[in-house]
Amino acid sequence: MGVLYIFIIPEEPLVFKLFFKLIPMALIIFYAAYSLPKQKTKSHWLILIGLFFCSIGDGTIHWFIVGLTSFLIGHLFYLSGFIYQWKFSIWRVASVIPIGIYAWIIGSDLIQAVARSENTYLVIPVIIYMTAIASMAWFAIMSGNIFASIGSILFVISDSILAWNMFVSPINNEHIFVMITYYTAQFFIAHSLRNFGKKHPRTVW
Repeated sequence: MGVLYIFIIPEEPLVFKLFFKLIPMALIIFYAAYSLPKQKTKSHWLILIGLFFCSIGDGTIHWFIVGLTSFLIGHLFYLSGFIYQWKFSIWRVASVIPIGIYAWIIGSDLIQAVARSENTYLVIPVIIYMTAIASMAWFAIMSGNIFASIGSILFVISDSILAWNMFVSPINNEHIFVMITYYTAQFFIAHSLRNFGKKHPRTVW
């Protein structure tokens, strides 16, 4: 369904396009719910709610502030769920350095571009969102769950491509890159629920 939406479904009418855009997320949420173990933790419910809010953001991103707000709420739920799975490791803690450097490099150019545009009112919301998604990625890594870590990093990449194309400079085939990384990110985050709460999951690194 993701391939159908990305490569086949026309841009117009918008309602038709949005309908097919949301089908992959609906399937991912169903998969996440199906993956929940009998003994559910706070992390399971928080991340499931995060998936739901991200799907709302998916359907409303054409109204940028509404979509951005929905995604922000989704990331805060993800972040909260990952916090409950915190597993200390000096190497995982150190991952905050490359995440911070990446956020600073991309964020500096992005904020300058937004400030120079007609959408200066977006500077603060974009800064808040960037901080939230970077924090979400770090806490995902701190959970020790490889699927959550990969999913969160792909989410950062997807949003970086989207924002760069929107505010800094056009990127060829931006839509394809954004949606492939986005759907993959959400699937990995959903799949990570299978291992949350286990004492010795094979996917923990």
